[in-house]
Amino acid sequence: MTDLSTAQQSEVEEVVLLADDGTPVGAADKARVHTDSTPLHLAFSCHLFDDDGRVLVTRRALTKLTWPGVWTNAFCGHPAPGEAMADAVRRRGRFELGVEVSEPEPVLPDFRYRAVDASGVVENEICPVHTARALSVPSPDPTEVAEHRWVRPEDLLAAVRAAPWAFSPWLVEQLADPRLSRLFAPR
Repeated sequence: MTDLSTAQQSEVEEVVLLADDGTPVGAADKARVHTDSTPLHLAFSCHLFDDDGRVLVTRRALTKLTWPGVWTNAFCGHPAPGEAMADAVRRRGRFELGVEVSEPEPVLPDFRYRAVDASGVVENEICPVHTARALSVPSPDPTEVAEHRWVRPEDLLAAVRAAPWAFSPWLVEQLADPRLSRLFAPR
């Protein structure tokens, strides 16, 4: 539908607010939504693979509001009101990682989670999970990503299972779902 330009991204970023059944009920300023009483809203996660079958993991910038410095999947974001999910995934890949991605494939279309950060900020999202291929070399925005690594999927799965506290809660929950974890199993 839409693909927001860089100029539009610098304006107020809105998220889609949802009823408990997932029906859109409005929009709100992203900066004001993430609090200790975050309303349910729409988001997405993307697991990015390269041509060698490795998966990208990123360490969130230390300046992030929630889970600063925590290792997680390639990137996450929020579709703008009226924006197609695939467009939002591609937009966020460019914004956060400076990377072009292939057509996103939904893997966990019904993923939903609620988690509370150590600071008390709540994530409360219906967050469809996608996979995509990197079509260019990542060049992360340092305000979003502190570090990134390409790893073998089975190594990421083993690390998350061994030390879930070192990863974002959404990544831990996503990889516990067999629909996604099967993509991370040794081949």
